Amino acid sequence: MRKLVIIAALLAALPLAAQQQPQGSQPKPSGGPTLEKPGMAAPDAKSEKPAKPAAPKTANADSGKTVEEIIARVNNEIITRSEYEKARLAAVEDAKSECQNRCTPEQLQINIEDRQKNTLRELVDQSLLVQRAKDMGVSVEPELIKRLDAIRTQNNLPSMEELEKAVSGQGTNWEDFKNNIRNNLLQQRVISSEVGSHITISDEEVTKYYEAHKTEFVRPEQVALREIVVSTEGKKPEDLPDLKKKAETALKRVQDGEDFAEIAKRLSDGSTKNQGGFLGIYKRGELSKELEDKVFKMKRNELTEVMETRQGFLVLQVLEHYDEGEQSLSKVKNEIMDKLYGTRMEPAMREYLKTLREQSYVVIKPGYQDLAGGGGSEIQEVSATPEVTKSKKSHKKFLLFGKRSGSASAT
Repeated sequence: MRKLVIIAALLAALPLAAQQQPQGSQPKPSGGPTLEKPGMAAPDAKSEKPAKPAAPKTANADSGKTVEEIIARVNNEIITRSEYEKARLAAVEDAKSECQNRCTPEQLQINIEDRQKNTLRELVDQSLLVQRAKDMGVSVEPELIKRLDAIRTQNNLPSMEELEKAVSGQGTNWEDFKNNIRNNLLQQRVISSEVGSHITISDEEVTKYYEAHKTEFVRPEQVALREIVVSTEGKKPEDLPDLKKKAETALKRVQDGEDFAEIAKRLSDGSTKNQGGFLGIYKRGELSKELEDKVFKMKRNELTEVMETRQGFLVLQVLEHYDEGEQSLSKVKNEIMDKLYGTRMEPAMREYLKTLREQSYVVIKPGYQDLAGGGGSEIQEVSATPEVTKSKKSHKKFLLFGKRSGSASAT
């Protein structure tokens, strides 16, 4: 059965959460996010002895045959070794997709290693975000249906039943497939509501930045481009009409008012899809003559027709056309806002994830601590009880698995 082009992307970790490296610390007073308490018993706060390691899941009590190894617990949820390994494999596919033959083998390997070393931390952060969404009573079922229908359309399938068959035919459980999408949507909703909504950029701030950095905006004539790519690499000649139709459908949806970035995320096969198709800013001489002659005549937000290239069918949008010289504030306002938003979003997201961890019950199996929270993170230690006493004098921390860390101490 034909492979669905979207599955690998759906199994990828949430990019924004993946970039954060929260540091554990003393829980703050109530007022921040609250999560349900773990059902697993915690060590006795009065005892210095560590709790026994959590037993892995087994096929049955008599055989004792290990089916799943539990490597982390996040409140009432667990992360298994198989989930961790699947996420590492997905990281490899993401790195290959991003490079798309543009990287040397050494660059690709570095990309893979960078992604994989963050895998467990991302899984913990994702679990915290999904639990927070449920705690908030968030529902994303309408968005889930829309997303599934977009995948169905992208793969030219006549019904949702056919999509389910196609997913199952690739060895992926249908419910797991839907749950991956649902969890991704929940995470996005929490980030938008709990972090992004609290970041505001005023016109005064934009103007102040512009006046202080005017030299940054003295430029040659340039165009900022976004793309939607429908790949034809490795495809049979008889597949080309359907692939061209897919590109034409994407173009029509944008022309009808849908957001280019959202369509790119859903329908593009290019490595830029996760960035909403953003391709970059180009000056004259940096594009092929055919493309240069076309896009430098276009104005802001104008679209090309569907163009056939060696890689596939391509649609370009001129996101902005910069005239030569100092750019006006109106030309670079969105660029400045994005820059200011990004500089605030990263630390805000890191602080938010840190708060979630502080107010949660997170334990990691020995050997995995550094992978779960970065060097020196208190992710390797947990409070003696989920409800931490406010008294610093009586607040002690223990490892759930194995021996007590030599660097651990009462705080």
